[in-house]
Amino acid sequence: MSLNQICNGIILIDKEAGMTSFCIDGKIKRMLGTKKVGHLGTLDPFATGLLPICVGDALRIIRYTDDYCKGYQCVARFGYCTDTMDTEGQEIFGRRPTKDELDELVRTDFKSVRSVFEEISTHTTQIPPIYSAKKINGRKAYELAREGKEIELKPQAIKIFKLEISSITINEDTFDVDFEVLCSKGTYIRVICDELGRRLEFGAHAIKLRRLVSGPFEVAKANTINEIESKIACGDMSFLIDEENAIEYMPVLEVNRIEASDIRLGKKILADRFVESLAKEEAGTRFRARCEGALIAIVYDSYEEAGHVLRIERMLAK
Repeated sequence: MSLNQICNGIILIDKEAGMTSFCIDGKIKRMLGTKKVGHLGTLDPFATGLLPICVGDALRIIRYTDDYCKGYQCVARFGYCTDTMDTEGQEIFGRRPTKDELDELVRTDFKSVRSVFEEISTHTTQIPPIYSAKKINGRKAYELAREGKEIELKPQAIKIFKLEISSITINEDTFDVDFEVLCSKGTYIRVICDELGRRLEFGAHAIKLRRLVSGPFEVAKANTINEIESKIACGDMSFLIDEENAIEYMPVLEVNRIEASDIRLGKKILADRFVESLAKEEAGTRFRARCEGALIAIVYDSYEEAGHVLRIERMLAK
């Protein structure tokens, strides 16, 4: 039996700096001998940390991971900003703090810096950076930016749940702020660094960025790409996680064997037996239909002429 016949699940990768997320996809494809590979949430090349990879049948659940909240550890350097808002760009604006200004920051326990962090944490919209994978008329923004094209990106709704300073380090003519972020999808940490720098009038950019959390997954349980390669060489596939872990946030409906059989045949089933469970959730909620410990499908409730039914959105039965 070939590897691609048995590899269905999620791999948690601890990505190294310098590699693109798509490069990681390619390495996994070659290691497992399969084309069915895709990652959850792209990481910038300079960033490190958690990159969940779906393999085989697990690709079916990617659409249900779009709203994952993500957690990061970032270091922002204050003194200048770059056009990419990270270490890979060219300096475009900046003002190195003087020794007197650095001394004042230390004396006041960086009160002005902490104040700006508090302000940014309340933001509910953000304009994506032009050097990003955001699509504009079918093309990625960074492709257009590199061609010198004029780009206008619209503000996107975001939510910052946590923006907390871990430490501050004084350098010769700059200072670094190490901080943690927990945020909604679509939040660019590079943009947060840039906004912080502009409000303090020094300029700032991200010099380190590490993803710690993505939905239910944590980097502490991830493997490097080299560790994955070594395990595959030894026939150890213990790094594969069941796809259901990615949708554990969905409430469960336990169906019986007859209902499970109907679902497998693509039939809608009456929802009367599940009214109490359905009533506990908001309208439009998706449910995991399970039978005797096995995941059958993603379903949702619907009102039709035939009555109150459960409709199948995604078949997941093996």
